[in-house]
Amino acid sequence: MERELQVGDRRYRFEPLRELGDEVDTLPYSLKVLLENLARHAEGQAVTDADVAALASWNPAVPTVRELSFTPARILLQDFTGVPAVVDLAAVRDAVEALGGDASVVNPLVPVELVIDHSIVADVAGTPDAFARNGDLEFERNRERYQFLRWGQSTFYGLTVVPPNTGICHQVNLEHLARVVFVDREGLAYPDTLVGTDSHTPMVNGLGVLGWGVGGIEAEAAMLGQAIPCSPRRWSASSCRAPCPKGRRRPISCSRSPRCSALPDTAPRPGVQSPGRQRFGSSGQR
Repeated sequence: MERELQVGDRRYRFEPLRELGDEVDTLPYSLKVLLENLARHAEGQAVTDADVAALASWNPAVPTVRELSFTPARILLQDFTGVPAVVDLAAVRDAVEALGGDASVVNPLVPVELVIDHSIVADVAGTPDAFARNGDLEFERNRERYQFLRWGQSTFYGLTVVPPNTGICHQVNLEHLARVVFVDREGLAYPDTLVGTDSHTPMVNGLGVLGWGVGGIEAEAAMLGQAIPCSPRRWSASSCRAPCPKGRRRPISCSRSPRCSALPDTAPRPGVQSPGRQRFGSSGQR
C-alpha cells in the first residue's frame, strides 16, 4: 500500500517496506532495496506476491533456490557496448517505419545513460598540450560514431549521452548521475538502482545505490523492460556480520545500522575534496 511523503512544497509517493512484515528490519540493506523493487513490480507475472513474501522472510541459514526478477531504475552504458545498443534501437525504428508504423514509439522503456569514455587513446604524453591533442585525435577517429550517438540522444526518449572527455563513466555515475532516491514522472519515489556494462559498476554501491555489471545483451534486455533474474542465496556471502565500530559507515549489503561498518571510514574530511572530484571539476561539468 502506497504512502505519501511531504518534502517542502512537493509530495512523493512510496512503498513502505514495514508493511511486508516485522522481519524486514533484519534484512541486509541490499536485500531491502531488492525487496522494495519486487514489491513495486509485483503484478503477478514476472514478480508474484509469493516472490515478495519469500524475500521478506529471507534467512541466510536456510538456502533458497527461488529466482527473483530485478527491474533496475536505469541503465548505465559506456560507448563500446552502448553504440551497438543504439544501433539495435535504430534498426527497430527503421523496421517499424518500413511496416508503416510510427517509428517515434520506439524508445528505451528504462532511462539509459551512456557515457563516452572508452575511446580515448594516450597517443601523446608528457607535454602540456597532451590532453587537447589526444582529444582532437579521438574526435577524428570516432566522428561518425559520435555523430550517430548525438542523433540517438535527440531521437530516442530516455537516452542521455555524456560527451567525451567528461570523465570515466563510473566517476560520472558517482558524482552526477546517481540519484540515490529515484523519482519518476508520477511522483513515485524509490531507491536508485542500475545495471551497467562495466565490471566497476558496483562502485556506486558506496552511495547506497544498488547496481552491478552485466553484459551488453543483458543491459539491452533491461533497457527494453526485461527483468533481470537473480538469486538472493548468492547475496548472503557479502552480508556484513563483523562487529561494527561506532560511527563507521556500513557497506550496502550490511544488515547493521546505517551508521555502522566493519570497514574503515574512507570519506573525505570536511573541506577536503577527493582527488577524483578535483580532477573531474578541472575538465568541466556536463
